[in-house]
Amino acid sequence: MEEEPKKKLLVTASTFPRWEGDTEPRFVLDLASHMTAGFDVTVLVPAAPGAKEKETLDGVKVIRYHYFPLHKWETLCYPGAIVPRIREKKVRAFLVPFLFLSFYFHLWKLLPDFDIVHAHWLIPQGIVQSLFKKPYIVTGHGGDVLSLNRGLMRKWKIRCLNRAAHVTVVSEHLKKKVQELTPEIVPDVISMGVNTSQFGRRHHIPDYFGQGDKKVVLFVGRLAEKKGVSYLISAMEYVDAMLAIVGDGPLRELLEQQGRDVNHKAGWKKIRLMGAKSHAELKAVYASADVFVCPSVTAKDGDQEGFGLVMLEAMASGLPVIASNSGGITQLIMDEVNGLLCTEKSVDELAAAINRMFHDKKLRDNISENIKSMIKEYDYQTIAQKYEKVINNV
Repeated sequence: MEEEPKKKLLVTASTFPRWEGDTEPRFVLDLASHMTAGFDVTVLVPAAPGAKEKETLDGVKVIRYHYFPLHKWETLCYPGAIVPRIREKKVRAFLVPFLFLSFYFHLWKLLPDFDIVHAHWLIPQGIVQSLFKKPYIVTGHGGDVLSLNRGLMRKWKIRCLNRAAHVTVVSEHLKKKVQELTPEIVPDVISMGVNTSQFGRRHHIPDYFGQGDKKVVLFVGRLAEKKGVSYLISAMEYVDAMLAIVGDGPLRELLEQQGRDVNHKAGWKKIRLMGAKSHAELKAVYASADVFVCPSVTAKDGDQEGFGLVMLEAMASGLPVIASNSGGITQLIMDEVNGLLCTEKSVDELAAAINRMFHDKKLRDNISENIKSMIKEYDYQTIAQKYEKVINNV
């Protein structure tokens, strides 16, 4: 009997690796690559200087669409995300209508060839997708749900949610926020995941950070307001350990200055900003640290941590996690069960939690055992099966 052809799935997103070994988050690619067994998957994402217009990554066909005549000016989406890129340089807002129009045009050309669409983020993917009749599921990741909820943008987001065949979000916190926008919509909560087989203590490199005999506190993420890194740097004044900050973003210069001040008081290079690292490099980064801290806060515009994938990667690497009681973090971290939670912006609580994690072996061992038993449910094999079920039901 002839095998039935796979359904054709179009995945749309605005955060995606620009090339092999890129430092941009790759969770959309990881999920897509784990769905190729059940679907013929193509990803449509914005172009970026230096990125190929078409290629195949991890078995996934990738199409990158141009959205401005001068391609070197296509800087709205990378590195980072659209809204922070605009905050960094206001002139980038000029590119937004070009991005929307180009995305609409490319969708119009591509959609007849596909059975269904998975739109990551309500803005712009979900909003533009809602202008077409093709069935789609939309996934809210964080800022796309939590911010820009006034006027015309709010109306567009509600239309996107109402017209979707199915809505998913990555945390219970976001589910509540979606229901505030559209009470009749009940989203499924399906987080992004982690390739558990790719992380672990086997990637440990002694003295990787040049810390000598000091313990290492690790932060990985975008250097932006909602990540709360300045509070972590302040907390390190009360901790006898080194802080390695991995990532880049608009606040890097300010954080470097704050780090220099702490280093001057301490008399040694206690705070070290290491820039962004590729996905492959992160394996050694996580495995060579002692504690991971995610000090996220609520930004001035209401944006919060949607879920916090870096915490999953840290736990898959065997690291105990300390995090703020903020946004979707509490779906993943349970206080004193698989990590420690602190009040947002509390320097004292962060410092106390780090010191406790270093000195309370019983707590550390307990957390470590609990992490091992829960991390498997976040493996991409499991997460992909959940999304496949949603798509097939549609």
